[in-house]
Formats: sequence, structure tokens, C-alpha cells
Amino acid sequence: MNLKPVCRIIAIAFIVSLGACASLPDNTNRPESHVFDDTRETALSRSFNRLSKDRTGESAFYLLADGLDAFVARAVLASLAERSIDTQYYMIHNDVVGNLFIDSLYKAAERGVRVRLLVDDIDQGGRDIGAAILDAHPNIEVRLFNPFGRNIGRTIQYVTGFGKQTRRAHNKSFTVDNQITILGGRNIGNEYFNADPELAFIDIDVLSSGPVARDVSASFDLYWNSELSYPITTLVEDLPSAEQARQRKEEFDRFIAEQYESEYLQHLRNSNLAQQLKNQSLEFFWGVGVVVADDPAKLTRDTSDTEYRLSEQLRPYLEGVEKELIIFSPYFVPGKGGVAFIQALRDKGVRVRILTNSLSSTDVSAVHAGYSRYRKALLRMGVELYELNKELSKEERKAMKAGGIGNSKASLHAKSFVLDRSQVFIGSLNLDARSVVQNTEIGVVFESEEIAKRMASGFDRKIDQIAFRLELQRDDLGREQITWHGLVDGKQQILTVDPYTSFWKRFGVGFMRMFPIESQI
Repeated sequence: MNLKPVCRIIAIAFIVSLGACASLPDNTNRPESHVFDDTRETALSRSFNRLSKDRTGESAFYLLADGLDAFVARAVLASLAERSIDTQYYMIHNDVVGNLFIDSLYKAAERGVRVRLLVDDIDQGGRDIGAAILDAHPNIEVRLFNPFGRNIGRTIQYVTGFGKQTRRAHNKSFTVDNQITILGGRNIGNEYFNADPELAFIDIDVLSSGPVARDVSASFDLYWNSELSYPITTLVEDLPSAEQARQRKEEFDRFIAEQYESEYLQHLRNSNLAQQLKNQSLEFFWGVGVVVADDPAKLTRDTSDTEYRLSEQLRPYLEGVEKELIIFSPYFVPGKGGVAFIQALRDKGVRVRILTNSLSSTDVSAVHAGYSRYRKALLRMGVELYELNKELSKEERKAMKAGGIGNSKASLHAKSFVLDRSQVFIGSLNLDARSVVQNTEIGVVFESEEIAKRMASGFDRKIDQIAFRLELQRDDLGREQITWHGLVDGKQQILTVDPYTSFWKRFGVGFMRMFPIESQI
């Protein structure tokens, strides 16, 4: 008798049972807290009220396309906070930027500012003690969203926990005094803020004050008080002693002190944006904005339930496009429904232009496997499809160097749409099944011809320098094939395979296309 199949079944059953054994503490008695409404006497509120005179119902908007400026904005706003900082992120890395960010929160708390820090648990493995030490500050509370059980390995839980552990809070927001907020695609880490010498994520945030900030605060409260939001103290069995906390704080302070002489910190100190924020001379653009956000209940509902989805709130804006839609999406897997939606736009004469990652610039090859199967269909219907060139031109690299420490490889991370050069969406939403169906997201749709035209003009001007244009052509046998048109070593080239990729990388992606993984990417 061949026992190998039986052994395999037993092994699989054992692994699944381990995932089922992962347990979490009771969370029913978690304390609730809410945004401070009485922040009208803060300096940020007074500044906004002065600027918003005669602009009833409108919010102020300022684009943060440069990574250095995006970090400066967060750091300066933290230094200006008087009552509260409410911040939610998918990931906060344990690197230079991540620690500088935590330092800015700690210093605000030392001034008496209430800090609520909500982080998805996807990237928190092995960091509970540090989070608990931060939480021990009387003005700081740390919560983890949809945490993994601490009694079983994370990998086993992730592999066996489809429908629960694979569904994450991908939201990203930073709100100060319930008056000003930052939304966008950036997590907190070196690569998002031009501090990584090897990788530059091309990303975008928007800084906004007014009704949009208050709506983001309301969304934050929903997540903070959700049954899936666990105080860090409930997840740590042995809380650190006072001596352990003191030692960790000394190590942290030494690390921060070492950064003050770094080139990156010099760039931060020399930022024009910092001065403009401090002296309230920043030039905002004004318009009506609508915050669109998934309800945290989305993670506890069946994936077929569309009631809580951000995508349903966004749909009317996309359906209303009349002339042009520009899409920036690092992970673009439209699915059959998305292809049909784009076809409907093309049928009414809408120009559709899409920038996504190439196989060489993406950080998730499985996503490219899902996306690549739709390229020909999109090109046939007349979509203008571009894939990011991972090799920055000399001009782009020089621009990066001027705003940070310089980078050798580029990857798209921005999630944004420009609608008819009059409306803009900026947020955390990728156009793939994971963002639309599985995870929770947040963003803002706002009216601003100035910003929309600036983004569209930038696309017009730079797209041929930073991306490959895809076209459908016939080979000698009359078969359709995709060609890539773009810069290679500074010269225009036409390629017949994915740029800067090996045979084995393309083979691996082709192999992944054979499997039904689209709902998980």
C-alpha cells in the first residue's frame, strides 16, 4: 500500500488545523474613544478659517508628489499639533523614515497631544514589545487591526486563513487636530519618501483641510472602535518592565540622534515646504471634496456583499467621465468586469490612458501575471497603455537626487485618477480584486481644474520619458504581438518582450497565469 498520498493528506490537515488553532484575546471590553470636535481654537483651525472665508463647503488641497515633501508635511504637521493626531497605516517599517515618524508622534505626545496610532498587523511580526513601550506613554495609544494570533506562526495563519487573515486594512491617513489630513498611497518607510538608495516608489498624497479632514476623522473613528481593532496591550502577554522600556528608549534616542547629521535629514531641514507650512504661506487649491472609504465591516462580510465597498461610492464619478480618464495604478488587474467597464467608456468616445508597472518595475510578479492577460483586450479597444520604465533617465535621477539621496530603480506606487481634467481621485485603492473586494481602502474625490490639469499635463509631458508605450502589431505570420516603445539607454527602442526581464522571469509569470489566483491579487 502506498502511504505517500495518505501522509500528504494528514500533513495538509495538520497545517490547516494549526491555522484554526490560532487564537486572539477577548476584545469586547476595548475602550472606545472619538475624535476631538472642540479644536476650533487651535492654530491650524484659525489658519484654515482665515483662508476659507467665503468658501462654504469647500476644502483646501495641496499635492504631495515629491517623497521628501511628503515626509516633511507629516513631520511639520506633527510638530504643529495641539490636541490630537489620528493616524492609520497599512505598514510602518522599522527603518530611518519609520523611526523618524514614530519620533515625531512621541514628541507630540510629550507636549500633551493625544496620539492614536492604528496599524494593520501585516508587517508587525516581532515588534509587539516596541509597540507596547510606545503605548505606555500616557498620551499614546497603539492598536493593531485584524491581528494574527500570537500562538501560531504568521505564515501558517496567512496560508490557511483565506477570508480572514488575507483581508487587510490598506488604509493610509494622517490627521492633525481634526483640521488637516494627508491621504494617499504611501506607507511609512524609506522607499516611499525618497530615502532608499536602491528603490524609489513613485507615489502621490494630497494634503487637505476643511470638511475632508473631518470626514477622514469620522472614518478613522469607525476603524479605531471596530471589533477588529485590538489594543496592543491585549496582544502582549508579558508587558515590558520599566527597565526594558528605558533601555529601548535610550537605543531609540541614539538612533534618532545619529540621523540628524545624515544627508537625508539635511534635505528635510532645507525644505521650502517646511517653512511654508510653518508660516502658513502654502498655496492651496480649493474645491468640493468627497471622502470615499470602505467600512471596516467589509472585512467581516462575504466578498459578494458590495454594500460596504469604496468602489461603489467611486463608480458614479467614473461612469460620469465624458472625454478623458487617466489612471495611475501600480497593481492593475481589471478582471472581466473592469474590461467591460472600460469598453463602455470607449464606446462613448472616452479617451482612456493607463500607467501601471512593467514586469521589471513591479514588486509583486503575481499581480503582473493577473494583469498581463488583459493587455491585448485593452489595446484592441484603443486604450493607451503604458508600463513604467524601471530605469530612471539621467534627468529623472537628477531630480530624485535633488530631493533626497538618489535611487537606482523606480516602481509605481501612486493610486490616482484624473477625470476630464477637472476632478481627481487620490487614495490607497489599487485597481485589482484585492483592493476592491478583499481589503479596506480610503481616498478622496475632489473638484480642482488646477490640480487635475497639472497632473494631466505632467502625464502628457513625461510619459514617454518614464514609461514604455504598448502597441499591438502583427508578426510575419500575421499573429498579434505586443511591442514596447520607449527609452533604453537613452535611445528610443522597440522591444518584443517585457523590457529588462529574463526568459525565466517571463516564464515564471506565464506559469502563474495558469492558476486561478486573480481574486487574491
